[in-house]
Amino acid sequence: MDKNGFLPVNHKEMEARGWDRPDFVYLIGDAYVDHPSFGPAIISRVLESRGYRIAILSQPDWKDEKVIQEFGRPRLGFLVSSGNMDSMVNHYSVSKKRRKSDAYTPGGVIGKRPDYAVVVYCNYIRRVYKDIPIIIGGIEASLRRLAHYDYWSDKLKRSILLDSQADLISYGMGERSIVEIAEALDSGIDIKDITFIDGTVFRTKTLDSVYDAKILPSYEELLSDRKNYAKSFYIQYCNTDPFSGKRLVEPYSDHLYVVQNPPSKPLSQMEMDDIYALPYMRTYHPSYEKLGGVPAISEIKFSLISNRGCFGGCSFCALTFHQGRIVQTRSHESIIEEAKQMTQDPQFKGYIHDVGGPTANFRRPACDKQMTKGACINKQCLFPKPCKNLVVDHTDYRSLLRKLRQLPKVKKVFIRSGIRFDYVMADPDSSFIRELCEYHVSGQLKVAPEHISEAVLKRMGKPENKVYQAFVKRYQKINEQKGKKQYLVPYLMSSHPGSTLKEAVELAEYLRDLGYMPEQVQDFYPTPSTISTCMYYTGVDPRTMERVYVPVNPHEKAMQRALIQYRDPKLYSLVEEALQKAGRTDLIGFGPKCLIRPKQISKKKHTKEYKLSSKKRRS
Repeated sequence: MDKNGFLPVNHKEMEARGWDRPDFVYLIGDAYVDHPSFGPAIISRVLESRGYRIAILSQPDWKDEKVIQEFGRPRLGFLVSSGNMDSMVNHYSVSKKRRKSDAYTPGGVIGKRPDYAVVVYCNYIRRVYKDIPIIIGGIEASLRRLAHYDYWSDKLKRSILLDSQADLISYGMGERSIVEIAEALDSGIDIKDITFIDGTVFRTKTLDSVYDAKILPSYEELLSDRKNYAKSFYIQYCNTDPFSGKRLVEPYSDHLYVVQNPPSKPLSQMEMDDIYALPYMRTYHPSYEKLGGVPAISEIKFSLISNRGCFGGCSFCALTFHQGRIVQTRSHESIIEEAKQMTQDPQFKGYIHDVGGPTANFRRPACDKQMTKGACINKQCLFPKPCKNLVVDHTDYRSLLRKLRQLPKVKKVFIRSGIRFDYVMADPDSSFIRELCEYHVSGQLKVAPEHISEAVLKRMGKPENKVYQAFVKRYQKINEQKGKKQYLVPYLMSSHPGSTLKEAVELAEYLRDLGYMPEQVQDFYPTPSTISTCMYYTGVDPRTMERVYVPVNPHEKAMQRALIQYRDPKLYSLVEEALQKAGRTDLIGFGPKCLIRPKQISKKKHTKEYKLSSKKRRS
């Protein structure tokens, strides 16, 4: 078998490998890109390395039952993923408007996958293969594994396992659980009896064989009172750790239960290295070339993944539920070997675009106990202050970057996946930030303070604003010392739970004093399985059960967003209305602290009208 080629994407390619049928057909919502930045590529190559035959069915026409039979009936079952993104986030902006392009589809064409892709694809399979095992995974399935708030329909939905008619969910990153599932099926175990694998979710009619489990509120109880959902969500949040996490049971009736097994254990460095050393083609399938290629490849083709997991704990981020809080890393040797391969690509121009992961400067677990005892259940590593047990050390990351800079053909190594500035500020050694400024910034460094109001930052799980201000000063000072003109690009978020118009105005005033207006603003997007989304739906913080103000009215959200870009003339009416409603009309005028001019009088118009008025008076 040719292990250096793409996996088969049609019957002809399967026959060329001498297969009569595959073990698994992997149905994905993305174009087929065989690169380790794409989850389906990792899962399929991991299974291939264990001797399984994997065929890829990419972006099928889910209305045509012949397409699902392209490879015949697979020996062991179907794997299903919506792709690297949630299909609804892929399709819709936060204002629920249809996006115009899809970076994961050839030519950037939109609409090649359905809304709620995992559910649609699974039901599509079931129309043809009534009893075949179906295992779902990826970000869409992982974050919908239990009852969840669905922003796009504004409803509390059941576990995706029920609506999809799938048999199992492989949640999280999935390398461990998918191999165990394959081995169980291969040994002849019925899919309905595969209830014992960590990192999976199954449904059952009885709890007779389910032991040592926490019983969550039933789906009916969740529907009857949103506070029940907040309590249930927090139990789930406190059981996302692979060492301390308990089995969870969500009842749907007296004869239907969804059971979440504890998360899979984190990968060792050797296991991470093995996964990234698999024979990826590192690009999209050649059949897409005539269609214009797959746009998403441009972002990652010359980037390196050095870690996974994040102990940052931002409330609006689903990483806790998907990758977990325990940071896992690749060795320097593994990363450098991949970089060397990268430099041999004819398109490589000497620039490594990124070396990172969810947070670039996390290159070890937060503390020494995490790899044996797990992350603390009711305590964050960085919020509200860095934990006394937190090990702050950039030495390993700095060493890795130095080695990469020294590689032949490498001109520059950038860091674009974002750094955690409070972790930088907690480091008594300033060597990393100095080298960051000198070697790894492409004119602008992106950081994510998200907001400046303490009331909002508290709900976001972000550090106090003074920490960000201290980072800004240090960054500017070092750049001045090095004679560099490099800037910070702060990511800011509007309409997060806890933000009233008062806090939105505070942010606008901060930007006024900074002399900066961001070109892009992220309005809070309530995606499944985040603390912030739970607050959005329930109106309470699940950690404390305190009431939280939530901007849900689309017009108010538009006003909060407009305040951040108050200089944009197209947003004048929204900004004016927001200032009036916030009782801050003192910011409408001609003074140096004002955000906008009085109605219909920009500086230019005011001057013109003043001249016309003077002329009339003289005549």
